This record gives sequence, structure tokens and C-alpha cells, in this order.
Amino acid sequence: MNPFQKNESKETLFAPVSTEEVPPRLLSLPEKPTPKICGSNYPLSIAFIVVNEFCERFSYYGMKAVLTLYFLYFLHWSEDTSTSIYHAFSSLCYFTPILGAAIADSWLGKFKVLSLVGLSLIALGTGGIKPCVAAFGGDQFEEKHAEERTRYFSVFYLSINAGSLISTFITPMLRGDVQCFGEDCYALAFGVPGLLMVIALVVFSMGSKIYRKPPPEGNIVTQVARCIWFAISNRFNNRSGDIPKRQHWLDWAAEKYPKQLIMDVKALTRVLFLYIPLPMFWALLDQQGSRWTLQATRMNGNLGFFVLQPDQMQVLNPLLVLIFIPLFDLVIYRLVSKCGINFSSLRKMAVGMILASLAFAVAAAVEIKIDRMTPPQPGPQKIFLQALNLADGEVKVTVLGDENNTLLEESIKSFQKMPHYAQFHLKTKSQDFHFYVKYHNLSVYTKHSMEEKNRYSLIILEDGKNISSMMVKVEENKTTNGMTAVRFVNTLRREVNISLGTDISLTVGEDYGVSAYTTVQSGEYPVVHCRTEDKNFSLNMGLLDPGAAYLFVIINRTSQDPQAWKMEDMPTTKLSIAWQLPQYALVTAGEVMFSVTGLEFSYSQAPTSMKSVLQAAWLLTVAVGNIIVLVVAQFSGLVQWAEFILFSCLLLVVCLIFSIMGYYYVPIKPEDLQEPADKQIPYAQGNMINLETKKTKL
Repeated sequence: MNPFQKNESKETLFAPVSTEEVPPRLLSLPEKPTPKICGSNYPLSIAFIVVNEFCERFSYYGMKAVLTLYFLYFLHWSEDTSTSIYHAFSSLCYFTPILGAAIADSWLGKFKVLSLVGLSLIALGTGGIKPCVAAFGGDQFEEKHAEERTRYFSVFYLSINAGSLISTFITPMLRGDVQCFGEDCYALAFGVPGLLMVIALVVFSMGSKIYRKPPPEGNIVTQVARCIWFAISNRFNNRSGDIPKRQHWLDWAAEKYPKQLIMDVKALTRVLFLYIPLPMFWALLDQQGSRWTLQATRMNGNLGFFVLQPDQMQVLNPLLVLIFIPLFDLVIYRLVSKCGINFSSLRKMAVGMILASLAFAVAAAVEIKIDRMTPPQPGPQKIFLQALNLADGEVKVTVLGDENNTLLEESIKSFQKMPHYAQFHLKTKSQDFHFYVKYHNLSVYTKHSMEEKNRYSLIILEDGKNISSMMVKVEENKTTNGMTAVRFVNTLRREVNISLGTDISLTVGEDYGVSAYTTVQSGEYPVVHCRTEDKNFSLNMGLLDPGAAYLFVIINRTSQDPQAWKMEDMPTTKLSIAWQLPQYALVTAGEVMFSVTGLEFSYSQAPTSMKSVLQAAWLLTVAVGNIIVLVVAQFSGLVQWAEFILFSCLLLVVCLIFSIMGYYYVPIKPEDLQEPADKQIPYAQGNMINLETKKTKL
């Protein structure tokens, strides 16, 4: 007699050898009908959930939109470090959902994780929110309202993209258009998303009394991991040739775990195997907020009717998602189907990878174009020199080397500059140059020392009947967000205070004092208020192009008020930011075909009990993709266009591998996921106790 057989019906519950049993499902008691929205079949509770999701996504994407530029321009990190930290943060946000799912399933339940953890700390809160909020909304519907539940998920996805769309557009404006302490207002840019998180917490808590809150049912993630580990260890312990082989390696878990759980894990592992190549797609997609934003800082955001901030270009992604989803579902996929083409889910995902790869090839072409249009920078043992004539007549400038050899000879008219920078080679890192300036009957010799990798401006001045020159180093300047950099040379004998806006003012010393660069908003500056010790006056600075750097010389050539003579230190980037539109369109089309289809495919191929595990695994591929970007940014050492080409080629290779894997994948039908109830466990191997199972109830 089997010692495990009880004196009851032969239709018994499965009794595993281990004391670690699968917990029984609790009986559900009848519940009161939940309040509905305006007499419809939609629970009132989902209104709180959707508003909460909108606010949370506004907070998350709004904060993320300005994060790269905050690292670069406020913390003064390098582009590679800013990119690495950005993707490290993104990776962490997609690792923590595994922890959040485990806590929700086995301990607190979805409601408590959302309210107590997810809305308290964004860093860990993202992990609490992502795996819970969508499923928690679905829990609010009764089974008889399955159609309304399907529509809810569409509204839920719309709230995600609406929050992302609005925050990605508004947050950069809060940063760039508002000045805090004379700089971009990152405090406001991060503060508003923080306020939205508070609103999300309040709104979500308001619906607490009307939520349906299913109790935790045990951590399926842990069950899957233990089942796989037991199968592997059991197979290792029974590796003798005398023991019969089993059809599948997971069948070695049959002595301890129910047959249905083993079948579910088999179906899960088949899908997880297809997930192996997926992180490379996310490695490309998530660079919209890092490398592509940095690329936008080197482009002209002036569209004529509106100046677009570099980090506002990210708004194209959620905007195009809202356009492309109905376009693909209602038009493109139907046309493909009418042509007799079997456009399966895996084929859609492969095409999505190809589109993302093409997007990065386009980004590389744009980067090459930017490099060609960007003024060259002086390299080692090189300097660039430009002469400016502020005298009343024409001057002749001759530059002599240390051996009195002529390096440059140029005639410059009054209040003109050399048409371009002249390049000089240095014998050492620093070298003296002799300048011979001839003006009418006057000749002046001066000596100036210049260091490698720098630009210089030689300013020629007239003081009565005398002439002199001064050398001004053109400091490196990085303008962003459609901003402009300006600096001043004051030829007056009085100190000048210049007001460039409500929060921006600077003081320039008398007798050819030179100011540092100051960043201001681009646009027209017809009246700039100035003040000396004994008078007030205004300067007309004209139109300041975004991304350019200007030098203004304050002069007083007449008995009237002083004037500003304007020259362009660094020209604006001529390539419009609109050239990024094709790459955003391609990568978003790829996202719609890859991400939306991939989630649908995964959901259809996974057993009901494995849906949450598969969601966690899907988010894990996003985390791994961000780690790939982090590693490449830190260790590749490639110029930017070459890095784009590298990612494009890597994704093409991964797409080929994924296509081969998909070719041999046999889709599972829903009925295949259920094991016949009267099927016996046909074996008991190794040193395990033989089990007798008459009929298994799960």
C-alpha cells in the first residue's frame, strides 16, 4: 500500500514529496457590486487608476527628459559619463519591477505596493508600479465585462503616452525658458514632476474604499525558479546511464511539482528563449533620451515659428506612437493581409528591428553632416587667430614667427574683421608671436604668447593718434536649448553694467575690460539697458541666433551714446533640428511593430499562471539593453557617428539570429497549454520516492 494514499476518494490532490507545497487557492467570497461610471459597465475605480498612471508617467518621463542635459550642463559631466549614468538609471528602473512583482504577489498585494512603495520613491517606486498598476486595473472588472476590460487597457496605454507626451514637451520648457539664479531652472523642471507624484498619490488613495483588492496568491516567480532549479539538480543527481531518459529536461521536476506547473514552465522557457536577442533593440530605442538628445544640442532648433529645445525632440516618440498604432492596425496590417502575406507576430518584430537599425544609420548620416558643418577645432600644437580692426582707417597686420619669417599678412578695413580664422602651427605647446601693425604713418610692434588648442582674437585699437592691440582668448563655449552666448569688450573709460534680462546682468571693467561668456535666450535684442557711473544708455544687439557665440565691443565714436560693434565668435549650427525627424519616425515605427506586437505575442504564448513572470522577463530585457549602452559609452572610444553605425550593425546581426530562431518556433495554441486531467505521471526515477497518482486535481 502506498503510504501517501489517504482513505478518501481516488480523485485526490497531488501530494509532493517535499513539505514545500504549492499553496491552495483561497475560496473567494461573494463581493458587493462595484460602483460604475455613468451607468456603464466600467468600474468607477479605474478612473482613479488611469489618472494615477497619467500623473506617474508625467513625473517619470518629465524627469527623464531633462536628465541628460542636467548631468552635462549643471553637474558638468562628460557626454559619455552623462550617457552612462542615464542608462544606468534606466536599467535600474527596469530591474526593480522584478522585486516589485515578487512583493506584490507574495506579501503586500498590488494595492499596497502601489500606494506605499511605488508612490513614495521614484527610484524603487517604478519597480513597484510597473508590474502592478495595469494588472490592478484589470482586477477591477468582473469576468462578464471582458470586452470593457480590453478597452480599458487601450485607455490605460493612452494615459501612459499622454503623460509622456505632455511632460516631455513641458518639462524642457520649464528648464530652458525659466531662469533660476541666472541659470536653467532644473529645480522647477524636477519639482513639477515631483508635484505630479504627490497628486498621483492623493488621487490613487481617494479610490481606496472602492477598489477590488484580490489577496496575494503566492510568488509564481519563486515557484518557477525553484521548479527549474529542482529539475536541473535532480537531473544531475540521476545522471547514471541506467536511469531512463525523459522527454524534456523539465520533466525531472515531476517528483516534486505538479504536472500542470511543469507544462506551464515548459511553455514559459520556450518564449524566454526567444527573449535572448531582444535587449539589443532596447539598447537602440532608449538612446533617444541620451545620444540623440546630445546630437540635438549641436543642431539649430529655430524652426522660424518656434525654437525647439534639444530635449523636446523626445516628444516625437509618444506623439508618433499615438499616430502609428491605429495607422498600423487599421491600414498597414490590413493591406498586408489582403496581399496574401502571412505577417506573423515574429515577422513584425523582425521588421521592427530592421526599422530601428535604419534609424541609427540615418542618425549616423546626420552626425556626419553636423561634423562637416561644425567649425573645426584647433588640435595639438595648433591655434586659430582672427584680427578685428576697431580703428577709424584701414590697418595692415603682419604676423612674424620666432625667426622673423612672415606667417600672415592681411589688410583689414575699419571696423571689419578677417574673413576667417588663420591657422598657425606651434613648435611647442606655447609660443610667442610678433605682430607688426601699420596704420597710416604709425607702425607698432607687439608680442603675444599663445597656447595650443585655442582660438584668439587680435583686437586693434585707436586711442587718439596712437594705436595698440590686445589679444583675447576665445573661451570654449557650449550653448544649449536654443540659447546664445555673448561677451563684451568695454573701450570706455568707465565701468559698464549691462542688463540682459530680469535675472541676468554683468559688469565689464573700464579701458578694454573683457567679460566672460554669458548665456542668454536667442532672439531680438533691440534695447539692452546699460549704466556707467555718470549716465544711462542702451545698446542695440540685434538678432542673436541660437547656438552661436558673439563678441560685442562697446565704443563711443560720436558725441552721442555709446554703441555696440558686433562680431560672431562662433557661428551658429546651420543644420536644422528637423533633420532628426526621419530617425525618430523610423525608430517609433520599429517600436510599434516590435514592442506592442512582442507583448501581444508573449501574452498569447504564455500560460495564464506565467503572465506576470513573462512581464518581469520582458522588463528585464529593457534593463539589459540599457546596460549594453552603458558599456559601449564607457569603453568603445568611437566617434559618435561610428558608434551609431556600430549599434545599427549589431541590431542587424541580432535580427538575423532572431529570424532564424523564429523560423523554427512552433506557436502554441491555447488548448495545448492544458494537460488532460487523467494523464498519469509515467515514471519515478533515481532515489526519489515512487508516487501513485490516481487523478490529479490542480
